[in-house]
Amino acid sequence: MQKSRHASAGRTVGEATCKTAYSYFSPTYDPLINWQLVDRYSCCRSVDKMTSLALCTINSSARSVARLCQVSRSAHGTADFHSFVARYSTLRKCAFLPGGKWSFIRAGTRQMSQASPGRISLGRYGKGVFLAAGAAAVTGVLAAGVSHFQRAEMATKISKVEEEEGNIRERCKSFMSVPVTDIKVLEQRKDAMSTRMEMLIMETQAAFCKALEEVDGGTFRVDRWSRKEGGGGISCVMQDGKVFEKAGVNVSVVFGNLTEEAAKQMRSRGKVLKGKDGKLPFCAMGVSSVIHPKNPHIPTVHFNYRYFEIEEADGTKQWWFGGGTDLTPVYIDLEDATHFHKTLKEACDKHHPKYYPDFKKWCDNYFYIRHRGETRGIGGIFFDDMDSPNQEEVFNFVKSCAKTVVPCYLPIVYKHLNDSFTPEEKDWQQVRRGRYVEFNLVYDRGVKFGLATPGSRIESILMSLPLTARWEYMHEPTKGTKEAKMMEVLRNPKEWI
Repeated sequence: MQKSRHASAGRTVGEATCKTAYSYFSPTYDPLINWQLVDRYSCCRSVDKMTSLALCTINSSARSVARLCQVSRSAHGTADFHSFVARYSTLRKCAFLPGGKWSFIRAGTRQMSQASPGRISLGRYGKGVFLAAGAAAVTGVLAAGVSHFQRAEMATKISKVEEEEGNIRERCKSFMSVPVTDIKVLEQRKDAMSTRMEMLIMETQAAFCKALEEVDGGTFRVDRWSRKEGGGGISCVMQDGKVFEKAGVNVSVVFGNLTEEAAKQMRSRGKVLKGKDGKLPFCAMGVSSVIHPKNPHIPTVHFNYRYFEIEEADGTKQWWFGGGTDLTPVYIDLEDATHFHKTLKEACDKHHPKYYPDFKKWCDNYFYIRHRGETRGIGGIFFDDMDSPNQEEVFNFVKSCAKTVVPCYLPIVYKHLNDSFTPEEKDWQQVRRGRYVEFNLVYDRGVKFGLATPGSRIESILMSLPLTARWEYMHEPTKGTKEAKMMEVLRNPKEWI
């Protein structure tokens, strides 16, 4: 009778716990795994047999990390996230194993290693890794999860094959809106770079919006707009949320004939453009985001990834990619800066060892407020007019960068979510936002191009501006303060890794 009561209690706790864990890993946020093929409660039956395992107790701290796991899985996949957990010390509390099982690990110790795509190999485990009654219980958990691992792996492979084959209609189901281009048209030209890029920017928008909604609790307003000259866009904006004062993630896909003003701007960058009868047909698309948090200890982040194509008089096409991701904190946090830059560097290093150092320097030079003699933030990466070594390789590089926008930023948001701040710190945030506005309106190339393109949507172009900002006459922070340290970094960009 006593044993029966314990088993019943274990089953109740196990089901509740696993349902809670599963709720943080809903299919909306993990396109790599088809959870319909996975028995979501198989871990409950394992727990039913091993009620002594403390693995079935997830406290509030673990729930927070669960959200982070979900955030990173949506962009990187399981294996990449474990390496991320291993290096980001504030998050080394637990790791989520495929099959719905939690493993508590020691801080500062890497417990997992990446074996091959879609698989996880368990590293060496020290004492206290599992909060379990004994070695037999641990063995039971691993054995019970075998079929779950296999089925999850199978589903992952199926999804990857579908993505490689370009199952456009299925991929569109996870977007914030139907694409700008008609789905039938996308299917007809699924191998065209314009189609592949449009699918990438739509996926990037959806992944980032859903990650932000998860941490804020609010929802994005989704606005579709069209441009009479050709194309349109999808603007996703969340205002006055619990965490974000203003969050915008926009997609635009426009085409038509390049204006002389826009062509002049491109020729000034070395582009040789030969039109016919004064016309230059073009196609431009991209995803752009600027996030302004309420808490001054949570940085502002910006990213933009874009593709441009121009048809010349003889029918040949010029194409290039551009983009980048950069961070604008109000106060310096060394761990945040290191994590942000290291995540970007890892994406760059997959393609070329010079990409990160070159594009980091380019970012510092580009996001420079010349009339103030300071950078906008602590940088990241930035590149433009990228058309070599070939289209496929550049696209794959852009794809790697786009997949970092969630894992490089969301962990920083969660880390500072409950930080307290003073009215003085809020005022300093407002002053720094004023600098952000100055750069965007005076120097930003994307804003200039948008304003010079007929039919552009002004609301989407100026989405990057914060709801509130502040300008103080002759403002200069007191020496020795945190604000003064921030200014020192902005006036003298440094290497973070």
